[in-house]
Amino acid sequence: MTLTKLMKGSALSALAIAMAATALPAQAEAAAASEQQSQREREDRQYQRRSDRRGERRSERRQERRSERRQEQRSERRQERRSERREERRSDRRQERRDAVREIRRDYRAEDRTERRVDRRAERRADDRRADRRAERRIEERRADRRAERRAEERRTDRRADRRAERRYEERRADRRAERRYEERRADRRAERRWRERSVRDRAARSTLERRSRYWDGRRWHNYDRWDRYRWRDNHRYDWYRYRHAHRSIFRLGRYYAPYRDYRYRRLEIGFRIGSLFFGSRYWINDPWRYRLPEVYGPYRWVRYYDDVLLVDIYSGEVVDVIYDFFW
Repeated sequence: MTLTKLMKGSALSALAIAMAATALPAQAEAAAASEQQSQREREDRQYQRRSDRRGERRSERRQERRSERRQEQRSERRQERRSERREERRSDRRQERRDAVREIRRDYRAEDRTERRVDRRAERRADDRRADRRAERRIEERRADRRAERRAEERRTDRRADRRAERRYEERRADRRAERRYEERRADRRAERRWRERSVRDRAARSTLERRSRYWDGRRWHNYDRWDRYRWRDNHRYDWYRYRHAHRSIFRLGRYYAPYRDYRYRRLEIGFRIGSLFFGSRYWINDPWRYRLPEVYGPYRWVRYYDDVLLVDIYSGEVVDVIYDFFW
């Protein structure tokens, strides 16, 4: 803008000088030349001043810019330093936090380990206790089973004892019944004998029963009295019935084998005659006192017939005396 203004001023001054030159050619030219020279100098000075001012302004601006840049750089540096410090502080804090977290984690891990160890120990102890309880339960169950078995065995023994007692009771009842029957038979026989003794027709039979008989001892004949089947039963020495209750095992002789295969038990009475095979030596009772029976003599022998005992005259085969259900 200053140059355009200067150019316009110099053009006007040149026109004025040209007009004056036309009016005053010599002086006007000299004056115009001096004026032009002074005007140029002025313009040069002004221009120089302006340029100086511009340079000063530029330098000031440059300085201001430099100072601003310096300040900006300083501020930037300060900010960078601050940011670096902040970052360092943040990194330090982060590192501290990380270290603290690590330490906390380590502590937690250590605590977890200790807790796990404690839990494992507690679990082991609980397992041991459970195993002990199971073992105790098994022992108790075994004891209970043994007790139940003992109780069952005791009940079985009690039942067996009860059955044995019942059997004994039944046996006693059977013995009493047999004894009653025997007593009734004895009474009947006594009545019959009395009736026969009173009868005239049976005098001959009575005489034959009371006659003397003979027996051969290997060298000569001997006379002996007829067997009395009533007298020995009144003697307490020959109480075989009570003796059998105290010594049951003696009266268990086992199975009886008849001399004939198809032969079955028949109830024999006094006066009945049996074959010689039924009173052979294998059926003899050689020790009558063992069963509390009286000793026999002459041709008489105690013979086993199934569970009965017969007193047989081995010469004639006649049944002289009989005891029913003598053996078990």
